[in-house]
Amino acid sequence: MNVAVAPRWWHDLAMTLPDHHLTQGERRVRSFHPHWKRLVGPFIALVLLAAATGAAIYFIPGQWEYASYARIAVVVIGLVLLTIWSFVPYLRWKNTGYVLTTHRFTISTGVLNKSTDEIPIAKVNTVSSDQTFPERLLGCGTLTVESAGERGEIVLRDIPKIQDVRTDLFRLVEDASDGEIDGR
Repeated sequence: MNVAVAPRWWHDLAMTLPDHHLTQGERRVRSFHPHWKRLVGPFIALVLLAAATGAAIYFIPGQWEYASYARIAVVVIGLVLLTIWSFVPYLRWKNTGYVLTTHRFTISTGVLNKSTDEIPIAKVNTVSSDQTFPERLLGCGTLTVESAGERGEIVLRDIPKIQDVRTDLFRLVEDASDGEIDGR
């Protein structure tokens, strides 16, 4: 089998499936989060909110009798919007993880509540990918995994290094259908 094993330090970046949850003989092939492009909007919101909050505080007249209350209100509103438009999307991105092992593909999502889907490699029927032109430039795309399980088809958007993930997953599926595990 030609599937490379992810380096040990990489496992800590996407700990959606700790090593002690792997079954005997199961190896982690790839662990990752959605593509960083999901953070572009929240980063722009962060910059614009910081600039708008700073400008609003600057333009509140210092001689005004309610200036301190107005500044506090601007900061509170800025923090609330920053939380909604930047911090929460970052937490969603950080807490969405994908782990591809020699036996399963695990999708884990959720900040406060956790949802985990596991697709046994042996039950995967079809693996396909789609990329728009901008996604091709960024190296990400949409991965569609069709399995014999209850959910049938799972569509995963913003997968980084989509072609490598698709290739690894396809190789693992082929090995499983040939009765091989870990190249044996």
